[in-house]
Formats: sequence, C-alpha cells, structure tokens
Amino acid sequence: MLFRELAGLARRIASTSSRREKVAIVAELIRRLDPEEAYKALLILTGRIFPPSDPRELNVSWATLWKVVSELTRRGEPKGVDVGELVESMLRSRNKRQTTLFEEPLTIDEVYSQLEAIAGAVGPGSKGKREAILKALFSRVEPEEAWLLANAIVGETRLGLSEGLLIDAISYAYGHRREDVERAAMVLGDPYEIVRRGGRLEFKPVVFRPIRPMLAQTAESVRAAIAELGRCALEYKLDGVRVQVHMGGGRIRLFSRRLSDITTSVPDVVECVRNGIGAGEIILEGEIIAERNGKPLPFQMLIRRFRRAHFDPKLVEEIPLKLYLFDLLLLNGENYLEKPYIERRAKLEEVVREPVIVIPFEVVSDPEEGERFMKEALDKGHEGIMAKRLDSPYVPGIRGRYWLKVKEVHTLDLAIVAAERGYGRRHRWYSDYYLAARDPETGEFLIVGKTFKGLTDEEFEWMTKRLEDLTVERRGKFIMVRPEIVVEVAFNEIQKSPKYRSGYALRFARILRIRDYKTPDEVDSLDRVRELYERQGRKL
Repeated sequence: MLFRELAGLARRIASTSSRREKVAIVAELIRRLDPEEAYKALLILTGRIFPPSDPRELNVSWATLWKVVSELTRRGEPKGVDVGELVESMLRSRNKRQTTLFEEPLTIDEVYSQLEAIAGAVGPGSKGKREAILKALFSRVEPEEAWLLANAIVGETRLGLSEGLLIDAISYAYGHRREDVERAAMVLGDPYEIVRRGGRLEFKPVVFRPIRPMLAQTAESVRAAIAELGRCALEYKLDGVRVQVHMGGGRIRLFSRRLSDITTSVPDVVECVRNGIGAGEIILEGEIIAERNGKPLPFQMLIRRFRRAHFDPKLVEEIPLKLYLFDLLLLNGENYLEKPYIERRAKLEEVVREPVIVIPFEVVSDPEEGERFMKEALDKGHEGIMAKRLDSPYVPGIRGRYWLKVKEVHTLDLAIVAAERGYGRRHRWYSDYYLAARDPETGEFLIVGKTFKGLTDEEFEWMTKRLEDLTVERRGKFIMVRPEIVVEVAFNEIQKSPKYRSGYALRFARILRIRDYKTPDEVDSLDRVRELYERQGRKL
C-alpha cells in the first residue's frame, strides 16, 4: 500500500466521531493488507511505531522534527499548532520547483524501514544520522502524508484509535469473539501481535514474550477487603519495581510492567534468579526493591538504578536490590494462568530458594488478624498489603476485584498531560504539571489538577528532559505532552470544579513519586476520582 493511501485513510478516521465507522475502516485495512504490512500500518496510525515489548525508540523530539522541517522549508515556527498540521502547512509552502522533484511514491514498508533506521542510529554521531534520515524522508513525502508522518513520529496521531477500538476492529476483521481477542492481546502483550500473526489467537504464555500484568483495585481498609473477599490471602505490598522474570534454555530476561526489557539494568538480580530458581523453563512475577539490612530504601533511591543509559557497577553496592516473588505463570511448559492463586502460590514456594524470596503472606478470615498483618507490613517499612481471593485465576491486563490493595494513605496515579516553566529558581525547568485521570468511556485523559510540589531538583531536571521528548504542542512557556509519565499524587481533598472538563479538582495536590514503570493504561479512572469525592462527602 502506498503511504499516501494510509494518510488518506487516517483522514477518514479523523473526520468521523463514530466509533463504529472507525472500527469498520480499521477492519477493512486489516483484511486488505498482508499481516506484516497491516501490523506496521496500525503501529503508524496509533503513533506507537514499535510495540510495547520492543525496546527500540525513535528518540526524535518535537524540537528535532521542527529543526529538520524548518531547514527544508525555511519558515518560522507558528505557535499553538498541531504538529502534523504545522508540518503539512510548512511543506505546502515549499516552492513549486521543489514539489515537482518527488521520487517514486513511498509505500508503508519503505516509511517503516526508515523509521527503523532512525531508531537504529545509536552511539557517537547518532543525532546527526537521525536528522539526515528524517530530512531525506520529509523531502520525499507530500504535504498530506507529512501530516500523518509527523504526528506518528511524536506519538500523537489523535485519531481516537484506543486499544479497545483496535480490539473491536480485530474481532470484526477476523470474525473472533471480542473477549477472546482481548484475552489473547493480554497474553501476547498487545493487539498488534494478533494482526502480525494473521489473526491467530494464543492464550498460553510463552517464555521471553512478556504478558500484561494482572492489576488490582483499591479497598478502603483491611476490614473492607476481607468483607468483600471472605477468607483470603494477604501479602506485603512493596514499594518497588514490578517485574516479570523469564528463564529458559540457560537464558534469563526481566521485563518491567510496561513490558520493557530491563535485564541489563539489574545484573545482580539476574544472578540471584540464576541461583535461586529451580526450574528449566519458567515465568514468574515479583517486585524488586532497594533493601539494606532487611529494611527497604526509599523508592527514589531504587529508581536511580533504572534511569541511567548505561549500567554503573558502583550502584550495585550503593543501591543493593532484592527480588521478592509473588506469582507463577508458566512452569516447564505448563500454563498456570487458569490455576487458582493458592495453587500457584504453593508451587511457587517449591521452586524458589535463597537468595530469591517469596513475598510474606498469610491466609486470614478474621479482620483483626488482617489488621495485625497490615501493621506488621507498615512496621517493616512497606506501603500496605494486597488481599487476594484464594481461588482467583491470573487475568493478564485486567483491573478486577480478585486482588485488592490497601494503603495507609489514599493517592491517585495520574498522567502528566501538560507542563509550564516555573518561576524564580524553578525557571530552568518544566516544574508546574497538569495531572489527568482517564475517562473509561472514551479513553481520553482529563485534567483533575495542577501541582509544582513534591519533586527534587534532580527529578525536575529529569522531568524537563523527558517532557521535551514528549512534547506535541508549544505555547510560549506552556507545552502539551503525550500522557506517558505517570505520577503518584497525594491531595487533601477533591472538589467539584467548572474549571476542568473532568468536573473535579484536587486540592493541595503533591507528587509523591514518579511511577516510571506504570503505563498510561494504569492511570486511575475518572470513576475512581468520582468515587473518592463521593466517599469524602459522606465523611463530612
């Protein structure tokens, strides 16, 4: 398929607000193309470029894109314009002689191969290589194609192609039941992989192919959790980085909850797995925390191990890591996803030995026993407990009521969707952040508050660089960004507010920590904000 055809199809998707029509257009595309080309087309249309488990990144910021296009067109930068519309309008302004010198029309495969080449430019001189490839690519595209290409590169195509809509389209294209497609997408890691496999579904875990993690809902107290679940298992809730451990054929790989490969960042943990797991082929789930003398170190210290481009051996002694496991998903070819929690737990304890630890747990039915266990977890420096139904299966990617988390302080996980430069000593950084919850109906991120509190100078510095890379629109000191950064936010109360479209505003919001390894899909929903607001009202 020619890339101009894909751009035209993207215009059709953008021009309709009908979910049913969007589903039909995407399903038609899937049926028309061969699996590999359809896979690439969907990644471009959704602005992903690479699937979640693929470690490659384009590393092309808004500023880099602007530099390349401005060199081609010699135009000044308009303010407050959608990136794609900006680039399209700039390319339309090129002189007539330039626009007649296009080479053969680009295909989807050709565009995708150039994007892969950009991601492959690493090491000394890589910035110049990326800019050269970008310049060559944008010198060939027509203005209509540039709109889609530019928005895809910055990851913000704004076509309304949520994951739920893709699952609907895949179901329609191949004639599968929606629930089967959704389940397969969670096991395979993403819906794109189903298209790449020509619609073939897979429900069994495969070693070295990360699975979407099972998620938990919140309970207001230990008593509330036990009242809902009955006799259940309680585990310490650790404040660490959730990991999936894959081992087989002598190889070990660790994946974050975003399905990113973090193996090279934690060689000490890899060695612990090698010595502490007695199995040939296995997929496990657990939590890595920074720990010294049996006491957890602050999360901010832990995350330093993961924010460096290259592993620093000195950090192994400075920030010692400990792996705590809590679930078993695959063992020597046997699928454990459908087995009850208590059976998975028993088998897990059979295959794990020091230096790896199975997270402490206790089966309780008495609320007083549960509160004692909660106090024990807090006294040991952990952030709370998890309550789990004894018969619960492992349901990848779903935030159901099988697992409930109980924390001492209520917080929200929110996405940063915009930022502003600070004032005074903070003028060097983007330090004022707009926080958004996810609308469960539309998938849209709606602002529920703003804050500049909670981060250190080092974190402001890191956040500024990251936000620059995620920028999709600029208005002076204000930028709009892709909702990729998740932060845990504490607040005094929730108020009704006409200021934000969400209808709510957090009072005295402050960031407790940056949740690097949480995905935008894991941001709290507007329903959760509403629930906390209503419960708060009942207490007044």
